[in-house]
Amino acid sequence: MGLITALQVFISLRACQIGTMQLRSSNALRASAGAKRCIKRCSRPLSLRCLATAQATKPNVQIDWNTLGFGLQHVAQTMYVADWTADNGWNQGTVKPYGPLPLMPSAQVLNYGQSVFEGMKAQRTANGNVVLFRPDRNAARMAAGAARLSMPPLPEQQFVEAVAETVRANVDWVPPLGKGSFYLRPLLLGSGPILGLGPAPSYTFTVFGAAVGSYFKSGQLTPIDLIVEEHFHRAAPGGMGGTKAAGNYSPVLVTQLEAKKSNYADVVYLDAKTDTYLEEVSSCNIFIRKGQTIKTPPLKGTILPGVTRDSIIQLARRHGYEVLEEDVSVHEAMGADEVFTSGTAVVVSSVGSLTYRGNRRSFVAEGAAGSTALELYNALTQLQTEQVEDPFGWMYKVC
Repeated sequence: MGLITALQVFISLRACQIGTMQLRSSNALRASAGAKRCIKRCSRPLSLRCLATAQATKPNVQIDWNTLGFGLQHVAQTMYVADWTADNGWNQGTVKPYGPLPLMPSAQVLNYGQSVFEGMKAQRTANGNVVLFRPDRNAARMAAGAARLSMPPLPEQQFVEAVAETVRANVDWVPPLGKGSFYLRPLLLGSGPILGLGPAPSYTFTVFGAAVGSYFKSGQLTPIDLIVEEHFHRAAPGGMGGTKAAGNYSPVLVTQLEAKKSNYADVVYLDAKTDTYLEEVSSCNIFIRKGQTIKTPPLKGTILPGVTRDSIIQLARRHGYEVLEEDVSVHEAMGADEVFTSGTAVVVSSVGSLTYRGNRRSFVAEGAAGSTALELYNALTQLQTEQVEDPFGWMYKVC
């Protein structure tokens, strides 16, 4: 064995030892399984490259990090894929080149729509690490969505490790600190063929990712203009609004696209029962502030239990705000001091104006983010990039 090879093996094994100790300190059960996976990973050059690239100031791909948008222009080269059958359950899964999934025209997902997904981000931090944010919450939400659609949930440990392995395999696509993030899309679908209505005979779970910048074209901290939708509804009591099912999203396009023709960034939906209370925006949760009190619509099964939403609630309370999860009427929102949204893709976005029945209410000066939105955005992103201490234990170190 050459000197360089021996040194690489030593560094790789040492990285595994450190990772195993960290896992053991947080969760003994996960540590045992995690150590086995770590040893397996360290037999490949991938772990060494992940460690080295995580510490580098710039990833080793040809991407203009200053012009990142939110899309698939810089999709990563590999994806994770696992399969489920009734006889064998979930297999171990593997990382393979990004590309088409084999599906028959009779695949359940293409005919009856069995599919749930998640949105997550990996980021570089001030400490030179690559991290995920609360991946256990995404795993739990996908499992809840899978149960609602009669799909076999992926075990939490496998979900988290699948996402982490996707990041490790594509660590060069994680932008430098402050330039964006590596957006991840875990996707569970009924891939098996079926003719009559029923659960799929087999399922596929995949994770792919892309380097992205701000969700809204106007920029991350530029206030957005919203309009209240009065005709269509996103969800109804007893329906699917509280799950991240694929079928919940395309129906909002008709109103969203119409709103964008009038230069609105997105649409706010009202409750389907009374057309009185705010529910959520097409792809994010909504908050209002009056004085030192922040209010956000409660989780009643019609809005998505956002991971960022929950994080903002806890951070706001830590910053001295009173936070209430209760009904917010559209009239109350129009009279608020400030309005903002939250979500994995949008992070925290200040609402510049809200329009209802032709009346436009502005909340901030032109181009300026609201003070509370900016405060909570900074608190969240500084925690996510290890610029401040994480008192909640939310961060998950990938490499």
